[in-house]
Amino acid sequence: MSVTTPLAPTRRVAPAKARILETAITRFYQDGIRSVGVDRLIEESSVTKATFYKHYGSKDRLISDYVDALALRAVDDFDASASEASTPEELLRAWTDHLVDYVHGDTFRGDPFLNAAAEFADPAHPVRERITEHFETMTERFAGVLEKLGHPMPGAAADRLILATLGLEAWSYTGDVIAASAAFRSAVDGLIAEAATASR
Repeated sequence: MSVTTPLAPTRRVAPAKARILETAITRFYQDGIRSVGVDRLIEESSVTKATFYKHYGSKDRLISDYVDALALRAVDDFDASASEASTPEELLRAWTDHLVDYVHGDTFRGDPFLNAAAEFADPAHPVRERITEHFETMTERFAGVLEKLGHPMPGAAADRLILATLGLEAWSYTGDVIAASAAFRSAVDGLIAEAATASR
């Protein structure tokens, strides 16, 4: 669930505001949300303090936009893969390749949504609610693909794919990226094989 794809907003955004958000996307992911202060964001965004507060008003609003941007990019990445794939299996394999490449990247620091959730203990916090909403959206996307693939239990299979994805990212960051990637590919192969068996 990459955080590196350029943001493609649906409406025009002031350059300074976009620059602040891009800086936050990098710094919050690399260094942690709470450890990055407003002064650092202002300096690295090359904006004035007045400009920062004009566009965001507070760090909390920027954090909200950060999580929204992560969610938009992840969905856009998946939808882009879907538009290029000719079959559901091709889509799953392309998405697998995308994620494996992502976790092997030099800037990979774990799953950005889990990282953000870990900084907000209250499950009712807006950040946590937005992250939950994102995972529900991705689960629906996966279930739709698995249904087209012919999996007999696409909803349950989608849950397993989400779990495998998070496992890939967690193990790649804290353990063995090669083993994690191989296990993830095996999990996806298993889902595809289950669909093929059910279709016979």
